[in-house]
Amino acid sequence: MTDTATATLSSRTPPSEDADFAALGLAAAARAIRNGDITSQAYTTALLARARAEADLNAFISIDEAEVLAAARDADKARAAGSSSPLLGVPLGIKDSYLTKGLPTSLGLEPLARFIPREDADAVRAIKEAGALVLGKNNLVEMSFGLTGHNAGYGQVKNPVSRDRVSGGSSSGSAASVAAGIVPASLGGDTIGSIRVPASLCGVVGFKPTTGRWPRGGVAPISHTLDTTGVIARSVEDCALVDQIVTGEPGSEHSATADGLKGVRLVYAPRQFLDLIEPDVEARFRDVVMQLRSAGADVAEVDLGDDFGALSQTATWSIFFHETMGAVSEFLRHHDVPLSFEEVVANLKPELQGAWRYMVMPDGGGATSAETYQTALTVSRPEIQRRLDAGFAEHGAQAILQPTTPCTAPLIDQQAKFLIGEREASDLVLANHTLVASLLGLPGISLPMGLSGNGLPIGLELDGPLRDDRALLELARRIEGLLVGQVN
Repeated sequence: MTDTATATLSSRTPPSEDADFAALGLAAAARAIRNGDITSQAYTTALLARARAEADLNAFISIDEAEVLAAARDADKARAAGSSSPLLGVPLGIKDSYLTKGLPTSLGLEPLARFIPREDADAVRAIKEAGALVLGKNNLVEMSFGLTGHNAGYGQVKNPVSRDRVSGGSSSGSAASVAAGIVPASLGGDTIGSIRVPASLCGVVGFKPTTGRWPRGGVAPISHTLDTTGVIARSVEDCALVDQIVTGEPGSEHSATADGLKGVRLVYAPRQFLDLIEPDVEARFRDVVMQLRSAGADVAEVDLGDDFGALSQTATWSIFFHETMGAVSEFLRHHDVPLSFEEVVANLKPELQGAWRYMVMPDGGGATSAETYQTALTVSRPEIQRRLDAGFAEHGAQAILQPTTPCTAPLIDQQAKFLIGEREASDLVLANHTLVASLLGLPGISLPMGLSGNGLPIGLELDGPLRDDRALLELARRIEGLLVGQVN
């Protein structure tokens, strides 16, 4: 944590009542405060104690304890005066790529540790208007470029399940803080899997809405085609609540679940998503497919083509790298961030700086040409969408399933290169299963679906049709109900 955080983060054992508060989900905490069962001040105090106890996770870059406690007292006064705002007095985490008025926004870069924006990002404004408080700014990979949670300046974010493991990234601190019970939810960002990957590796729920459905104003970008804001929480209910608040759309009524998943139609593509995969992850996924069928769901196999993976990878990375320089430069100018694009590059960790100079800079040896970029947008992406649409249409499917990540959380000291089965892989494979939804702009959600043999979380991803977010959330809630008890 920076010096904006309150000092003395030494204790590792919070009081038992603090642990009880930490177990509350977002919707439950909001109800308890609205009903007067607990005060925002007591709840916030407990979460701050939890943050101090779990400080070694490096889940936060900054916390202003005095500010958030003052906001909690104000929330209690508002409640006494009759306020019933849906998130009144509930502290959330915010990925430090979001602008926050009056609070430092570093984008994961040390030179911006004292940068105070003049305004909130649109999604932050929405949750504040609903009564939420900002507990602090979550650690992230520099400029959101990375999948393991390593930040050279602010420290590696550790996995709360096993501290020698990575948290996933780039919304690393968001997932770790939710999994550790420091906050009930955190706003994150997702370009190729930066919400769903860490949610999977830390054993929580991560929701990426249809691209463009959530506001993105005031959030440091990577790619205007791929970027979306989203949320990490401990239940689908909590993700749906934040979705309703940020979008302003009415919530949907829960469908009856007496018949399990009868009538639900799902597909999965084993040739495309069960190739390079850890044995425990594949075994658990196949068990879940059997459970879904036993609960009444029709789960069919589809084949998306021999070249589906290569086509998706090439198109996604071509768009990703081609759009970065323009998107970042415009963001810095528009929001008066006191760094130029060149200074951002100069302040990246060496390995990331090398990647940017090679892949992002127009004169780099690996830069995407305008022709290749247009081919990715106008030829490859529509072809990938066509194949997926055909698979959906053939079976009348509501979602496609796959393991969120092909492996469980790698060891921190092996995060650049590790084994999946007998095959060596790099950290980029963590996004192998998530980038398709990003490329096509589909809504996607990662649910915990159990643990590996060595006790590490495994995630199940569901991707739905474009703009079918509320139906996907309802489907995910029903599947989550089936999986309850499988993650303990």
